[in-house]
Amino acid sequence: MKLGDMIDAFRPAEGPPPQTLGAFMAWTLSGAWPALWLATFLSVLAGMLEAGTAWILGRVIDSAGASGPEAYFDGSNTATLVLAVAFFLIARPLLFGLSSASNAIIVQPNVNPLVLSRLNRWTLGQSVRFFDEDFAGRIAQKQMQCARAVTDVASDAINVVAFALASLAGSLALLASINGIMTVVFAAWLVLYFLLIAMFLPRIRKLAAGRAGARAMVSGQIVDTITNIKTVKLFAHADHEDRAALGALGHFRERALEFGQLSAQFRFWLMMLAGLLPVILIGGTLLLWQRGSATQGDIVAAGAVAIRIAQMTGWVSMSLMAVYASLGEVEDGMRTLTPRIRIEDAPEAADLVVPRGQIEFDQVSFAYGRETGGIENITLTIAPGEKLGIVGASGAGKSTLVSLLLRLYKGESGQIRIDGQDIDGVTQESLRRQIGMVTQETAMFNRSARDNILYGRPDATEEELIAAAEKAEAHEFILKLKDHKGREGYAAHLGERGVKLSGGQRQRIALARAILKDAPILVLDEATSALDSEVEASIQTALHRVMEGKTVLAIAHRLSTLSEMDRIIVLDAGRIAEVGTHDALLAKGGLYAKFWERQSGGFIRAEAAE
Repeated sequence: MKLGDMIDAFRPAEGPPPQTLGAFMAWTLSGAWPALWLATFLSVLAGMLEAGTAWILGRVIDSAGASGPEAYFDGSNTATLVLAVAFFLIARPLLFGLSSASNAIIVQPNVNPLVLSRLNRWTLGQSVRFFDEDFAGRIAQKQMQCARAVTDVASDAINVVAFALASLAGSLALLASINGIMTVVFAAWLVLYFLLIAMFLPRIRKLAAGRAGARAMVSGQIVDTITNIKTVKLFAHADHEDRAALGALGHFRERALEFGQLSAQFRFWLMMLAGLLPVILIGGTLLLWQRGSATQGDIVAAGAVAIRIAQMTGWVSMSLMAVYASLGEVEDGMRTLTPRIRIEDAPEAADLVVPRGQIEFDQVSFAYGRETGGIENITLTIAPGEKLGIVGASGAGKSTLVSLLLRLYKGESGQIRIDGQDIDGVTQESLRRQIGMVTQETAMFNRSARDNILYGRPDATEEELIAAAEKAEAHEFILKLKDHKGREGYAAHLGERGVKLSGGQRQRIALARAILKDAPILVLDEATSALDSEVEASIQTALHRVMEGKTVLAIAHRLSTLSEMDRIIVLDAGRIAEVGTHDALLAKGGLYAKFWERQSGGFIRAEAAE
């Protein structure tokens, strides 16, 4: 096994992430502990060498003092010199090199992707409501921030904390070999040092969490603005967005200043305490030497230990402050990412099998946790291969009905069955594999046209891909695409959310994706309402192709697109108000007929339901 493969960087974690800091850290690092303990052991060995360095210097000085300059190299000191050379040229470089390699090759390159993959996997499993209630940029920032902070904590705990504790333990042993009084003095200094840390670091952790939250809000604000940049420009609101960004940045600056002020205070008292150590250790050893209780080598050893620990004190304390700051960021990320706003599959959930495509809504109600809104007591059976139109004013419950079918939300009462199978008892992945969907706001990734179409079925062949594009009447315009990097045709990237394409082109890509998926159930959610009549007419043939042989639910404000549906339901305030064919509903003279009479340019106006 290669050194860098000691941690499986993409190993899934068991169970959900805990919501207490210690347990959460253990969850993020589970499976990596053997490698982390090895790296810690090597760091401890390297730390103990610090005291060994001072001890060997002391022995060399003592042997030089005993032999004098004339007789030093006469052979009596060979063992001491060989030991010193072997220590400095073999043992020390080897152990420090192994310790560095374990951290740089085993820990840091693997812990970050391990943690980030686990957080991302958990976040992807959250329900739509989780994403509805937060900034996309803030969620992404929290994932990246938390993974980096966990990596920093693990790395610094090994490279700094374990190393420093081993150095302090070795220093205590060295001073004990010189004189017990010096050991007591050093122990008293350590008590003061740890008291200082205990006083400052919890406050640092708290301020670091606040700073991390403020930083994430800046990212969320900026990403939100950039995501909607066309709206910003169309409404000439650059100044407004600038003020919003400055407000978030101002809050972040205040939190950063609080953190910086506390950090400066900590640094001052730390350096004061660090400066005290060489004074008391070297001064004390000089007094012992004066009384004949210490050698010149002991003075050198105590001085080397004192200066090294004084230097290390600043480095270790700043690292500890960084560790506590990172723990604050981990805690902040944990609070954002771990709440269980998700729809879980039942333990015994099976894959959905759809031989026919019949859909049944049985007294289904859902109001998004509120008293009103959504849908109420919907009972509806859609026959296999039936094409059902769904009509209603904004807020009538059309999209809620479809979202419940896809289990993007969990119904509050009632059952939805597909070919007799309760969708709550099947896996969400298998459910959504059996349902194709084309929406008004077509989802495009900033990837190639090929990748966007293959999202419908990633294992499709090139021939199947092109056939789907041809059926969607997308093949010809795709061949003419060219992006800013010179990639052409199916390799050309479409820009974020497909901004480089017209509305009609995006719809054709979405239709090609749905054709390639070839699911037995198809949902068209306002699939053509964003297009003008001429563009809509040009893709009607593609729409008919994608609907062939499938059970179809088609939501539309443009009623002309529903005239060929087998049946139409009219939703009003979350209930089914009317059911029938286009002609029958017109003849009835009810809500549908009013919608038809009052539509403007083929669309239902908002006031039509009043």
